[in-house]
Amino acid sequence: MPLSTYGILKGTVIGHLRDADDDHYQIQVKAGTTVYRIASNVKSSAPNAPSTLLFQSTTTLPDKFTKDLRALAPGYKKLASKPGGLAIDYVRGGLVTPKSMKPVPPDAPGVDNDLKDLLEAAVVKAMRQPGSVIYAFGAKWGPEKRKDKYFKFLPGNGIHDIHMNQGNSGQYKRDNGIYQYVALIVEYPGGKWRTFFFAFQSQTFKTDNGGNPVGGTAVPKSGGRAKKTTKARGSRRSAASAKSAIAPRRKAVSRKK
Repeated sequence: MPLSTYGILKGTVIGHLRDADDDHYQIQVKAGTTVYRIASNVKSSAPNAPSTLLFQSTTTLPDKFTKDLRALAPGYKKLASKPGGLAIDYVRGGLVTPKSMKPVPPDAPGVDNDLKDLLEAAVVKAMRQPGSVIYAFGAKWGPEKRKDKYFKFLPGNGIHDIHMNQGNSGQYKRDNGIYQYVALIVEYPGGKWRTFFFAFQSQTFKTDNGGNPVGGTAVPKSGGRAKKTTKARGSRRSAASAKSAIAPRRKAVSRKK
């Protein structure tokens, strides 16, 4: 079943949390007078399954696509899950090359070698360069009656399911659909772009017109199953730990989870 709130959020990065929880990188965005949180998946938390996501990043996009992005007003816009518009499909849309997606760990010793490093570099750069814009494709939640769990703004709302939403089996098959894939795209001044595309190792790129598997495995084959994480708003850490991660930082080479 296609995601009921699939769409795109356009705004300005005003904050981020690297270690609010193990499975997501949290990004705070302002669009007009409304604040949102982007919960970007960096890891699968399922036991006895690969935790590493498949990842691809590019610095170029089709001219028509960037023109349509720039024409959007700030804020959230629901997208129709069909070709011919801004809706993304990794298999059918041409923005992503499935065979080029590689396993990248969520957080590893060293620098510039994991998903949290890559996301942190991109969002910190966006915060430091006035005029930068972030676009998040995913499923919207909220507005909620309570404050956001991490950034404490009211009402809490944002975008999650920042990963491929197709080619799932088992209990996650209910999320399958076409033209409802997600991405993070950052536009920097001067027409410079950075894209982030994510998929779980348990998903396959060989799907039917409903987004359901028709055989085969994800590319590259990893030898195991990974589940989607639970709700994007979930956390294993305390609010105090989350607050301590607000400031940008360089991780130590010896740092381990």
